Amino acid sequence: MDSPLTLDAPSYLRLEGEGVHLREWSEDDLDALIALYDDPEMARWTPVASPFDPAAARVYLAEAREARAQGRKVQLAITTDGGLPRGEVLLFPSKADERDAEIAYGVGSAHRGRGLASRAVRLLSSYALGHTGARRVVLCIEEANAASAAVALRAGFVLTDDEPLLRMSRGREITLRTWSLTSTP
Repeated sequence: MDSPLTLDAPSYLRLEGEGVHLREWSEDDLDALIALYDDPEMARWTPVASPFDPAAARVYLAEAREARAQGRKVQLAITTDGGLPRGEVLLFPSKADERDAEIAYGVGSAHRGRGLASRAVRLLSSYALGHTGARRVVLCIEEANAASAAVALRAGFVLTDDEPLLRMSRGREITLRTWSLTSTP
């Protein structure tokens, strides 16, 4: 039997490769965080507060730090140079199988179409497979989210035959399909 994965990441995690820099969020990023998440497409596909105002950003950042301190989740800003956040990637144990690492992601509207999400997902997947003990990395994507499915394909993931996952989001039940990666491309 495989062991559950561990998110005992270094106290400050920074990953670089493929033209992206993934780094921890800071208080200085609040405006960028608002610009990222106060967007109709983010509200459509993610469970973040909408509207995503300064109060929501402060709560989001505090919850991210608490989850990080408890080893439940790692949330990293996607940048191209270590500076301005252009998106975010999250790494956490899968709710469906504790042996799997799950990644979620989002890129701000002004930065979409540049391959940032797929490059960030590949980079974080490589870290997850090499450092967490995960048997595989999964992406759980809503069936209608064609853009995220395209990111999964570009990042080297394959659609699995796992049972679709049903989750509640914004008061409605959504169906998520599981995409999997067991080794880095």
